[in-house]
Amino acid sequence: QFVRGPWSEERLAQARYDDNFAAFSAFAPVLGESFAEANYPLTKAALDRVLAPLGAAIGVAKARYDRERPFEVDSAVTTCVEATDRIRASGSYPSGHAAFGWAWALVLAELAPDRADAILARGRAYGDSRIVCGLHYPSDVEAGRTIAAAAIARLHAEPQFRAALEAARAEFPR
Repeated sequence: QFVRGPWSEERLAQARYDDNFAAFSAFAPVLGESFAEANYPLTKAALDRVLAPLGAAIGVAKARYDRERPFEVDSAVTTCVEATDRIRASGSYPSGHAAFGWAWALVLAELAPDRADAILARGRAYGDSRIVCGLHYPSDVEAGRTIAAAAIARLHAEPQFRAALEAARAEFPR
């Protein structure tokens, strides 16, 4: 089952913006204009530690399920971004964008607990944008979030990840 909207122009514009796969631009609307890699190098280092293990988990699941995307199954589903060959070649289940958006949100919520609600809402909206764009089913997005939560929980067992998080805390004044 997929969701077709109708979506407002504002929500479609947000979904197009969210097609950009970048933590800093994704969360700048919540954390402020100055939230950029150049200004948060320790946060970038912590977020970078998520890339390989979460990417590997998503890749295994996508290969295992090889689910067609909504726009491939139903010609009435239109995408709000170009359905590139790369997108077509990557299975729908689970959503990598939703996984990384949620993982980034979980890390950032730890670093800025005073803004956790807004950060988590933004991470959720980032994943939901994939549904709005017709690229994923809701279950793809939820599965991405579940894998992200598991990956972040597992990363907390690694001293290097905990040290990177602790270092990044200095960039978020209390």
